[in-house]
Amino acid sequence: MSFIAISETGRRSFTNPFLKNLCSGKNYLWHVKEPKGRSGGILLGIDLEVFDIGAIDGDFYVKFHLCNKNDSFKWALVVVYGPAQAEFKENFLTELVHMCSHEQLPMLIGGDFNILRSPNEKNNDKYDHRWPFLFNAIIDGLNLRELEMSGRKYTWANSLEKPTYEKLDRILMAMEWEQKFPLSNVIALNRDISDHTPLLLNTRDSSSNATQYQFKFELGWLLRDGFMDMVKEVWESVDPGPIPMETWQTKIRRLRQHLRGWAKNTSGILKKEKKKILDKLDSLDKKAETCILSPQEVDLKQYLKTRLAEMLREEEIKWYQRAKVKELLEGHQILSVDCQWKTQENENL
Repeated sequence: MSFIAISETGRRSFTNPFLKNLCSGKNYLWHVKEPKGRSGGILLGIDLEVFDIGAIDGDFYVKFHLCNKNDSFKWALVVVYGPAQAEFKENFLTELVHMCSHEQLPMLIGGDFNILRSPNEKNNDKYDHRWPFLFNAIIDGLNLRELEMSGRKYTWANSLEKPTYEKLDRILMAMEWEQKFPLSNVIALNRDISDHTPLLLNTRDSSSNATQYQFKFELGWLLRDGFMDMVKEVWESVDPGPIPMETWQTKIRRLRQHLRGWAKNTSGILKKEKKKILDKLDSLDKKAETCILSPQEVDLKQYLKTRLAEMLREEEIKWYQRAKVKELLEGHQILSVDCQWKTQENENL
């Protein structure tokens, strides 16, 4: 099964090219729930090759009624964004109870609930028992169970020198849904430069499809230091021919041949560099959950985040280019995402 859910988007609309990028060009149906003021917002996309969709509704949530095309199993997918403000939490929980108690299909509910369940879901002693008590009572009363998360202890952190860590994001499932997908698990991914941790839901019902991509000039290469000097060197290395057009074609062939090998080589190097950066950031992030980082570690973390942002910017340009977007504003922030959770039928989603 395949879907993409993002909460606290802060956006009222999304362009078609952006949505195509998000689902790698697959045939997705998207539903956007606008934020209230500057907070909230939900984006939910469903792969129409995998599901038939029967209904869409919600207020603090978006709910799809789905039917798996491969076995006709019907269930309800719910993406929530619980308000951070205490004055709205009662309304959110009331709506959650009302929605769940009237739903006849097996449910899977996930997103940013903005409520803890126990003191050990926070790294300091500032803990309000009221909302966790009500939240746990609702979960028990609705016969829901939380899918255990591996990879991290918390899913959110602020940017203070001594950061607060909390587990605000989670995935709940009904007994009937668990019986259908008993091997499901949730993995906490790297936070990158967000303050929320993306959650990857895997039903263990996956298959992989590989796709071969032809060589294309990537606009993101223009961001790399020394790229233009390299192109100039290769271009000038070709001796002039008898005909200007022939000379130009020879230069183009030589440059394309060089860039093909260069791209293949640097792609592997950058992948390794990105993995090292993500692993180191993840290590520092986890260390900061239990102790204060040294000034050197704080500086290293900032440097790694800056370098990661540069790499992500190049990747962003690559996917926009492949979506045939003709304009990309320099420095334009495409989306501010605090929470993202996914399920996949194959690892290429």
